[in-house]
Parts: sequence; C-alpha cells; structure tokens
Amino acid sequence: MLRKVKDLFYVLATVQILLGLYAVFEGSRWLGMVRRRLTAAPAFFTPRVAVICACKGAEAELEGNLLALCDFDYSGYEIFLSLASASDPAHAIARRVAERSKIKVHLVIAGKAQGCGEKVNNLRAAIDEIPEEFEVFVFTDSDGRPGRPWLKRMVASLASTKIGATTTMRWFFPAKGGIANALLTAWNAAIVTFLGEHKNNFCWGGGTAIRREVFEQAGVRESWRTAVADDFALTNAVKGTGGEIYFAPECLVPSITAVDFAGLLEFTNRQMIITRVYAHRVWLQGGAVHLFYSLTMLYGLVLLATEIIAGVPVLQLAVIVLVPAILAMVRGVLRVLALVEIFPALRQKVLEQSWMVTFVAAFVPFVYSVNFLVSAVTRKICWRGVRYELVSPQQTKILPG
Repeated sequence: MLRKVKDLFYVLATVQILLGLYAVFEGSRWLGMVRRRLTAAPAFFTPRVAVICACKGAEAELEGNLLALCDFDYSGYEIFLSLASASDPAHAIARRVAERSKIKVHLVIAGKAQGCGEKVNNLRAAIDEIPEEFEVFVFTDSDGRPGRPWLKRMVASLASTKIGATTTMRWFFPAKGGIANALLTAWNAAIVTFLGEHKNNFCWGGGTAIRREVFEQAGVRESWRTAVADDFALTNAVKGTGGEIYFAPECLVPSITAVDFAGLLEFTNRQMIITRVYAHRVWLQGGAVHLFYSLTMLYGLVLLATEIIAGVPVLQLAVIVLVPAILAMVRGVLRVLALVEIFPALRQKVLEQSWMVTFVAAFVPFVYSVNFLVSAVTRKICWRGVRYELVSPQQTKILPG
C-alpha cells in the first residue's frame, strides 16, 4: 500500500517538475522581453492625452503620487482627478496638487455610485468632463508613482492601430518587512509575469492607455455602468472589438505597500473573486495550477514525515519534494534580474527585498489556493470601505455597510 502511495506521489511530482521547468523557461523568455523593450526607442506618437485617476481617502503617499502625475516628460497632457464627493479627505490633497502643478489638473466630483463600483463611477464622471480634443485616455491609480518617461512610453505603442490598448502592472515595494508583505509582493509578481507577448493579456486599471475612438467603439463607458472591476470590464470590451492588448513591462509602476495578514487575505481574496466573475476561464486555470502545486507539496511533505518516522532512508524522496519549490525560486531570481533593469534607480531596494520574490515564491501557490477556495464560495467583496456583491459581470449590488 505504501509503495502505491509513493508511486502516486512520484507521478504527481514528475508532472509538477515539468510544469516548473516550463515556468522557468517562460521566466527566461520574460526577462528577454524586458531587455528588448528597454533598449527599443519608443515610437514618435504624441497625441493629446487625458490622464485619469480616481481618488478616495487620504491614503499614504497620496500627495507625492499625484504630484508624480504632474511631472511626466510629455507636453500635451492634462490630468483629471475624480472623487465621489468634495468631503472626501482626498479632495483637499487633490486641490493642493492642482494648485502646485504646472500641468492643468481638473477636479471632478462624481457623486454617489448607483449599481456600480465607486471607482468605476468616478471614472465615468471623469470621461464625461474630457473635451473632444483629447485623443488618448490614460488610466492610472492613486497608490502608484510612475517615473517621468512613463506616459511617453505608455502612449507610444498606440501608434499602431492594431493595438486596442496598452497596459502595464504594479510592482509592490513594501514599506517594511514581514511575511505578509513578502507574500503580497511575491503574489503580485506572479501576476506581473503572467502578462507578456501573447493574446491572454488583460488591462490593469492602474496603468492602461487607449485611443478615445477605440474606447468609444468598444462601448467601455456603457460596460462600466454596472461593473465593479474597471480593468476587467475594459479588457472584455476591447477584446470584443478584436483589439490587441499590448503589455509594456518597461512601464511597471512602483507602489508602496504595508499589510498585515488580514490585509493580505482581504486584497488577494478580492482580486480572485473579481477574476472569478469577470474572467472565469483564467480563474479556473489559475486555481487548478496552484491547487495542484499545493496538494502535491503537502502530499510529499506528509509522505516524507511518514518515512522519517518509519526510519526509512529519505534522501531521494526529499530531493523530489524540494525540486518544485527550487524551480519556483529560480523563476523568482529571473524576476529580480528583470526588475533591476526596469528600476535602475531602485536597484538597492530591489536587491534588499529580493528574498520576497525568490524564497517566498515557493509558498505563494498556497496563498493562491486559499484565494481560489474562498472565491469559489462567495461573490462578496469589500473595496475601500464599500461592500459589494458581484452577481455577474453585468450586475453589481452595493451592500449596506
């Protein structure tokens, strides 16, 4: 009986090792893509751009983040900061930024959301205030701090009419250490490297550029009318027109974070619930991959403990148990190499926090597995103090607080 149990583990471990080797191969390809993009000169394309950012609450680093939006190396743009109400603590900060900025900053009051997420409602209100002269919309988040070349590079790829939208992703830089922050950083890193040179990219709400004509043709504003997830609704609308979503790794946005375990699970569970509702196939595939890794590793550890207790030699078994984890760490090393080149000014911080992306990578599938199981049984989330039930991509209920 024990022999059959071991044989089954060897089969599962072999499949997991093959998947791990493939992941390392993909990681090396991702690093190559980053290096090519960083050395390529952006296309000369300088349309009039509206930078749109929804704000809520006096979050940490907010003023510095908003000021960074006013300092892009790009002449033809204006900023539209949208809030639910003038009583929001972020309004005073946004007004102060507008007074200090050399770039024109518009403050938009969206009002109370009805049947959609507050962020989405803020974005819809901002769109309504943008004059026809603006040819490109660029969406960004208030918790990131993109560098000066960011806007030029985000917009440049839209010179090709084959591209429906250009997107990027955040990279978390924890303000302090701790396992929860390390897990969040490594968890997010896996999403970053999911994006690449393929057809499975999705728009990220904190960094997406889209031509106004494509936005209107795709009916994005209407698709947002009942949505919570601005980015997934935008993704589905753009893909519905046959447009390509182009990923720009050179435009990754640094985002300072600090969470405890409760915050880690709240954020990651919310992301997975949103993915289940708006991208069911991606949710199923991601859940299956991470559950398979987690169950295989747990199976191996239990088997290893049993063998040790029985006094059986376990060197071969221990090596096989460790190989999938080591391969996950190798892919983490490739991510660090890419990150050092994307953020040369933050090289020291990247290296100091590299253990979060390498060593901790072996444990991230367990977090994803928890997220998957939670998202399988609920569609309720809490986002910036507002509770929602995601009934479907076309229906959102705002729940009483």
